Amino acid sequence: MSASMYFIPLMQSTSSRTLHYRDYFYVGQSYGSSSSIAQGQIYVEHLVPNTVTQKCPLFMIHGYGMTGVHWLTGSNNVSIGWADWFLAKGFEIYIIDEPSRGRSAHQVTVDGPLHTVDTVTMQQRFTAPAQYNLWPNAKLHTQWPGSGVAGDDFFDQFYASIMPSLSNSVELSEKTLHAGVKLLDLIDRPVILMTHSQGSQFGWLLADARPSLVKAIVNLDPGGPPFFESAIFSSRTQVASSTTEEQIWRFTPARPYGLTEIPITYSPPITSPSELAQQVIDDSSPYFIHVQQAEPARKLINLVNIPELVVTAEASYHSMYDHCTVEFLRRAGVPVEHVKLKEVGIRGNGHMMFIEKNALEIVEKEVGPWIERVIRD
Repeated sequence: MSASMYFIPLMQSTSSRTLHYRDYFYVGQSYGSSSSIAQGQIYVEHLVPNTVTQKCPLFMIHGYGMTGVHWLTGSNNVSIGWADWFLAKGFEIYIIDEPSRGRSAHQVTVDGPLHTVDTVTMQQRFTAPAQYNLWPNAKLHTQWPGSGVAGDDFFDQFYASIMPSLSNSVELSEKTLHAGVKLLDLIDRPVILMTHSQGSQFGWLLADARPSLVKAIVNLDPGGPPFFESAIFSSRTQVASSTTEEQIWRFTPARPYGLTEIPITYSPPITSPSELAQQVIDDSSPYFIHVQQAEPARKLINLVNIPELVVTAEASYHSMYDHCTVEFLRRAGVPVEHVKLKEVGIRGNGHMMFIEKNALEIVEKEVGPWIERVIRD
């Protein structure tokens, strides 16, 4: 770290929290052709426990509409968050706000338009899916504190933290990659990337750009499935087959490079995403289509030596299709383990598993031990 960085010691208010130092800085900004507006920067919150015992820092990347604050506390703003848990284990932590999000400035004359998620969408996807029952496992959601709807104190605190996000996913990918690489170079030692949802594709892109600076990746309900949007929330078209009475679902293309919106390194190399031959594995579900690279699959050559963990919550909409993402990684040569929380006895979680009532059980039993194991290996 630069010698100009400064630290402010913070003693948490309860004995269950961790004495640590906190500083913040920005990275990735440029002034463009006009040299009058700083653009493209990301806010970085840097947390250092009083005694660092782990050789690999954590680099935490939030999901869509979120910011780095969601790693800091539980959903009720009382429980300790995952950041504090890892501080207690001796990890140094870097938490970002993605470009044009939260504390990372959005420049209206430079950056693209923003999109804000409304309360109903948040209730459907994250906090009260059982009330809407939009996918088969939604009814199993039990771990959100409170009712999960607007007017409930827990929900209102959570929704107040939701931020406008860049609408253009390609623009966001390019800007996050640019600034994230600058941060990896500044840290200058291997990190554990921890990503959630939309943030997962940025983790893969960063590891692809700087494989020597990424020790491992933890993906919580990672973005997917490959090549197409899920139809749980996005548009879909149902058409009759020309030869039978069977109904065929048509899904919206997305992530043309398989799991990312922008180029990532394959071997053999490609110059266009059209060179990734696709194979339909399963098109029977109205919720998603399972598409993979056709064999022999090209390898994500810069990721093949980086172990990954995918964690899928029982009641999340990701329980429908995370296996497609895992299979894509495996076909591409990436060493990946898939933990389905239901199968290890952790029940009732939704997409925001890391801030739900049993968040500490997840990190204590699954995520934390996995990270400690890969650091030792």
